[in-house]
Amino acid sequence: MGSGGQRVTFIVLRFMRGPLLVLTAVYAVSMLGWAMIPGAVTDDGTEPPLSLFHAFYFLAYTATTTGFGELPHPFTEAQRMWATASLYAGVIAWLYAIGAIVRLVQNPHFQNVLAERRFTGAVLRLPGSFVIVCGFGNTGSLLTRGLSDAGIDTVILDRDPDRIAAVMLRDYRVATPALCADARIPDHLIGAGLMRPNCRAIVALTSEEEVNVKVAIAARLLNPAVQVITQATRPEFVEILTTFGPDVRVIDPFQTFARYLGTAVHGPVIHMLNEWLVGAPQANLAMYPEVPQGRWIICGFGRMGRCLRDAFAALGIRTVVIDPTISETEAKAPDMVRGRANQTTLQQAGIEHAAGIVAGTNSDPENLGIVLNARAVNPDIFLVVRQNRYRNQVLFNAAAADLIMQPNLVSARRIHLLLIAPQLRTFFRHVRGYQLRGEREALDAIVTLLHDRIGTAVPRLWTVVLDAGRARSAVELLQRGLPVTLGDILRDPSDRSGTLACAALVLRSGAEVVAVPPEQRRLAEGDEILFCGSVSAHRLLDATLNNPYTLRFLVTGADRPRGTVMRWLMARSRRHTRRSSAACQ
Repeated sequence: MGSGGQRVTFIVLRFMRGPLLVLTAVYAVSMLGWAMIPGAVTDDGTEPPLSLFHAFYFLAYTATTTGFGELPHPFTEAQRMWATASLYAGVIAWLYAIGAIVRLVQNPHFQNVLAERRFTGAVLRLPGSFVIVCGFGNTGSLLTRGLSDAGIDTVILDRDPDRIAAVMLRDYRVATPALCADARIPDHLIGAGLMRPNCRAIVALTSEEEVNVKVAIAARLLNPAVQVITQATRPEFVEILTTFGPDVRVIDPFQTFARYLGTAVHGPVIHMLNEWLVGAPQANLAMYPEVPQGRWIICGFGRMGRCLRDAFAALGIRTVVIDPTISETEAKAPDMVRGRANQTTLQQAGIEHAAGIVAGTNSDPENLGIVLNARAVNPDIFLVVRQNRYRNQVLFNAAAADLIMQPNLVSARRIHLLLIAPQLRTFFRHVRGYQLRGEREALDAIVTLLHDRIGTAVPRLWTVVLDAGRARSAVELLQRGLPVTLGDILRDPSDRSGTLACAALVLRSGAEVVAVPPEQRRLAEGDEILFCGSVSAHRLLDATLNNPYTLRFLVTGADRPRGTVMRWLMARSRRHTRRSSAACQ
């Protein structure tokens, strides 16, 4: 029995000590009385009392209110009086014990102990790798959904009981143990499986940044090998977390959102690729918005607005800010307008000649009002609106903005990619280089390759490692000295001239990292390849890498016989052919 079970047993025994002693005393006294009180006179003239066994048997079926009728002998008057006293004493003792049990079950502390016991048991039963998510708010909920769709088990910790109750009603594809607990307590992290070897990562997404930092520190101390991803915006916390090493990733939701929007404005093709790869519902490789170039208006100058302005400035995009909290000194600048974003302030900001506007406040009603006012003044302006609450999705869809941005969703997708496809950063760094250098043809070539190979449907991302455990057949061929290229493993087993509906995005070979590797690239043992493609292509590729006959056929083009008889017949045929050739000569 684990520590959780031992704790439950200890609490039950300690709480029920009094009732158990009372029951034991009542039964002992009653049985002693039955053993001492003479019974009815028998045929041989004796007056035998009840034996201890018969006494216990009588008390068992009477004290439990099941009735009685089977007796070894008829009772005397003294025995009937003792039976009456024993029955009342037993009922009182049992009522006392049952009341104690009810109080114990209703005790919140005991309920928490039982919940922890069930939770730790569910975590121990997880078969594969899992991710611990601390904080089941908007970002945590979206991340859990994405991990579930990717087939990754998730363990959830949150202090809000309503959120934990909501987990039980979600239709997740995988096991999702959840516990209402404070993630700052190390015991709760240990119970969540932090120290287990199959713990893949821990993600701290609570609304309190101090809690996120404490979770990250605890994770580094308890299990330095586990990957830590935490959300933080305050500079002092970010500075602390960045000193923990490369295995600790700090996600600033405002910075992430700003870079995301900057990419959408300055590089719509890259933005479309990102949306398609992360599985956005309406992502389509064949369609992406052309964002007009020029001056932009940013409504809202909090932490989000400041990050947006800095991101736009880094891309060379001029901006004008509208916000009522701007100081008098800041309002004197030509790119600042003090006040709320209405038609008057929008005209002061020059909305008639602006390329686009960002409604980026932390209020959904205010952002929707900005959209309506901006469209009334300039119907052709490119509208970007920030959606803070997912429940307002219907209203934002009705607003028909050109781009709807959800910071929580952006952060969740960013963390999701870090967990399932960390090499994807190399791919985007590669394509972003094409964008910065103005190499549009090279960028379009990548999009065309993905479109022709996979189509417009949202792909699956997966990583293949060429080792004996995950690509046995490929490793065997490589160890025999047979050259295997990337194009070989991408061949369709049913049609060697065809190609699977997938493409390699990144290849890591030792210290070398190659984005969009050519299919002529020779593979080596230990190579790590990030693929994107259809679900069927994923299954076929996995089967190819672990089937020696299929892989040899795709590499060499020769269909080697599989059975012993067929190999003997094939060898016999070759010998006969050689003898015939020799005779002809």
